[in-house]
Amino acid sequence: MFDVYRRPLSALQIKDKARALGADLVGIADGAVIEAHPPDPANPKRPSDITELDGGRVIVLAKRFSAGVTRITDWGDRHKYYNDELALTMLEAASLDLVYWLEDAGYPAIIVPPTHVDPWRYRGNPREHLGTLLSLPHAAVEAGLGTLGLNLQLLTPEFGPRVILTAVLCSVEVECDARMERSLCLGPSCGRCLKTCPGDAVKHWERDWETCDTYRSPYGFAKLTDQIEALLDADSPEKKKALLRSEATFNLWQSILRGAGAINGCRRCADVCPVGADYEPMLKDALDSIAENTPAKEQRLAGMVAAEAAGESIPGYGPQRRWIGERVLARSIK
Repeated sequence: MFDVYRRPLSALQIKDKARALGADLVGIADGAVIEAHPPDPANPKRPSDITELDGGRVIVLAKRFSAGVTRITDWGDRHKYYNDELALTMLEAASLDLVYWLEDAGYPAIIVPPTHVDPWRYRGNPREHLGTLLSLPHAAVEAGLGTLGLNLQLLTPEFGPRVILTAVLCSVEVECDARMERSLCLGPSCGRCLKTCPGDAVKHWERDWETCDTYRSPYGFAKLTDQIEALLDADSPEKKKALLRSEATFNLWQSILRGAGAINGCRRCADVCPVGADYEPMLKDALDSIAENTPAKEQRLAGMVAAEAAGESIPGYGPQRRWIGERVLARSIK
C-alpha cells in the first residue's frame, strides 16, 4: 500500500546517504539469506523475530573507533569508554536519520542498535550473557563488510575489528552485497586477541561470553547488582556509607549518566588486532607489545596451531565457517 509514496532508490544512493550522515562503512545484506542462515539455529535471532514486514534488507552501518583512545593500552580507561560511547551515539543518530530518509522515500525502516537485548529472555541471573536481537557481526559479514575472527569479532579490511555497528531493517528492494569468502583473520598463528585478553575469554574460534561481559561491560547490570547487594549485606552503617561513596559506586553513577562503561568497555582484543589498513600507520607503534601475554597463553595457541595443521575437528570453527571464511589450513578442518 506504500507503492504510491515510494520513489526509486538504489543501493548506491543508500550507501552514499549513510556515509554522508557519518557512517564509515555501509553494506546491505539480504534479509532472506540471514533468515536461512542463522548463526545459532537454536536461538536464530532473525529479522523476522523483530519485524515480519520490513526485514527484506539489512543495512549495516559501521563507525570506526578513534585511533587516539585506541592507543591507550589500559583496558579499563574511562576516556576510552566515553569516546566509544560518543561514537555509538553518533552512529545511532546517523541510523535514525537514515530511517527517516528511507521513510521519506516511502520505505518503513527499523533501527537495530548493538545494545538492545530482549528483556523477556532475562532469567534473574545478571551474569548470564544475553546477545542482541540480531547478531550484528554476522549481519555485517552477510553485508560484505568483513569476516569473523578467532574470538568471533567482526574484522574489516579498513579498520580491522575497531568499529561499532548498527543495522537498519527495511524492505527496500535494492542490490545486496556479496559475502567475503576468504577469512581476514590470521587465526591462532597470530593469536594477539588471545594474548591480550585480560579475562582469558578467547577460545579456538569461540569466546567465553560470560567472562568477556565482565570486562566489556564492567559497570553494567551485573556490577550494579553486585554493588547494591554488597550495600544491603554490609553489617554496619559505616561500611554501607563507605560502599556508597566508593569509586565503584561513582563509576556506576557515571555509567548510568552516559552508558560509558555499561554499554561499552574493554576492547583490547580489537585494539591489538593487526588486521585493518589503519593498524600499521596509526596503531602499531603503541600496541605492538602485549603486556598481558603469558607462556601459558603461548602454549595454548601453539596447541591450536598444531590441531589445525593436523586437520583435527575444531568445534568452534565448523558452525561459524560461513562467517569466519575459508582459511588455508581450514580446508582440512571439520
